[in-house]
Amino acid sequence: MPKFLDPAVLARIDSLEVRARMIVEGYVSGAHRSPYHGFSVEFAEHREYVPGDDLRYVDWKVFGRSDRFYLKRFEEETNFDCHLLLDASESMSYRSDGVAMSKFDYARTLAASLAYLVVKQQDAVGLGTFDREVTRLVPPSGKVAQVGTLCEMMEQTTAEHETSLGPILHELADRIRRRGLVVLISDLFDDVDSLLLGLRHLRHRRHDVLALQVVDPAEQDFPFDDPTLFKGMEGLPEQMTEPRSLRRAYRREFETFLKSIRRGCRAARVEHALVRTDQPVDQVLSSVLSGRMPLG
Repeated sequence: MPKFLDPAVLARIDSLEVRARMIVEGYVSGAHRSPYHGFSVEFAEHREYVPGDDLRYVDWKVFGRSDRFYLKRFEEETNFDCHLLLDASESMSYRSDGVAMSKFDYARTLAASLAYLVVKQQDAVGLGTFDREVTRLVPPSGKVAQVGTLCEMMEQTTAEHETSLGPILHELADRIRRRGLVVLISDLFDDVDSLLLGLRHLRHRRHDVLALQVVDPAEQDFPFDDPTLFKGMEGLPEQMTEPRSLRRAYRREFETFLKSIRRGCRAARVEHALVRTDQPVDQVLSSVLSGRMPLG
């Protein structure tokens, strides 16, 4: 990895737009192709029919051979909308010792890089930020200036207040009308059942959904040894603990939490990726985007 893309170096760059340009142009420019396909004039390939699709584009010849419904896809395709949803709740402000960025700073760097990448491929990107409520919701645009607008908005946003992800996602599912790719960037620290209901609502609206779960290494590894005062966030109290006696139980509980989210996302046909703040952002983008498959 080039030294200028080291997270510790990126953390010293105040401009999110500059960070995003360095990350995308340095590594993954041109690596992502839109998973959305509209309908235009030149036939290209097929995709399987899903309820709600326009029956005018069913290929009846293929149906006659296979007894399955497929729709024609076309080359000159309408651009897709990418909706970035950024968690700005207090738990996202956490940063452990030795890590360059807080979860929120990392998450907004990731969001800025995605925005830059989407606009670079001539698609449209929008942004919603939320804590205990949806604080801002900017509709998608493919204009070059959109990246700067979104970056400025994120730079002015601070991670504070508590949140309840389920109700927030239900509200966003109602407000985001045009079908697109929804990228949720959050630590997902909330009631799992409520969270999954919100994600299913987005899928019910026929969005593709990608949940990028951003965690600090210490939240997964629990590396603490000495007696430690843990500060409560989002309304929780402080607590003095003996970490060594808790480590095994904590790690087991955390893995159970992750498994519940992964299992629930898989059942809802939501893509999920665990992202640690000690990972280079460009590598996260490359691995996540190269592995994306359209859900339809």
